[in-house]
Amino acid sequence: MRIIPAIDIIEGKCVRLTKGDYDTKKIYNENPLEVAKSFEDAGIEYLHVVDLDGAKASHIVNYKVLESIAIKTNLKIDFGGGLKSDEDLKIAFNSGANQITGGSIAVKNPDVFENWISKFGAERIILGADCNNEKIAISGWQEESTLEVIPFIKDYQAKGIQYVICTDISKDGMLEGPSFELYERILDENQKIKLIASGGISKFEELPQLKEMGCEGVIIGKAIYENRISLKELEDFIVNG
Repeated sequence: MRIIPAIDIIEGKCVRLTKGDYDTKKIYNENPLEVAKSFEDAGIEYLHVVDLDGAKASHIVNYKVLESIAIKTNLKIDFGGGLKSDEDLKIAFNSGANQITGGSIAVKNPDVFENWISKFGAERIILGADCNNEKIAISGWQEESTLEVIPFIKDYQAKGIQYVICTDISKDGMLEGPSFELYERILDENQKIKLIASGGISKFEELPQLKEMGCEGVIIGKAIYENRISLKELEDFIVNG
């Protein structure tokens, strides 16, 4: 299981939110590159970068931060937040993203998202299936759709999607544990999907549970920044499994 720390960006700074609420913003570091380098120094290979300004603006904003991390580290970066057009994707990939995550676009403009899968390849496009009460949330989590998360994933798997990030918004930033039961059902019903668990990770012991369950990756944010999980613990997990 891949360990994927998260860096969320507002105005070029590394922040975390609680349940996606911009009013709960807490700045952890003015320099995201510094944070990314600390992850790389701990033997971590992957990074999840979210452009929260982009999510609000509905187009890519913080691509210079992405570019800086991509140039100055060897981290494999997946990038999301407000990507809505082919031009946004070109900027993200040209700035060094290995993969991009599309959430709202997959709901609001499925034709464009499906075109990305065929144009850029399924290995480079991640479906963002973020949900509240199992209903897909969009527009930086400011809106809830009527789509249910498991059929939504199943539908896109039939269209070629391999990777899915699923965040249970009610758990995000709460440090109370992830949605084990939801992930179990997703994996039961979509057996070949590469599921990346996100939201609510609170302690190291949850990581072996997610691995055992069959998650392909796990995104960890606030638990690292609040020192609930140390980089040393993650390093040991990566080395020893």
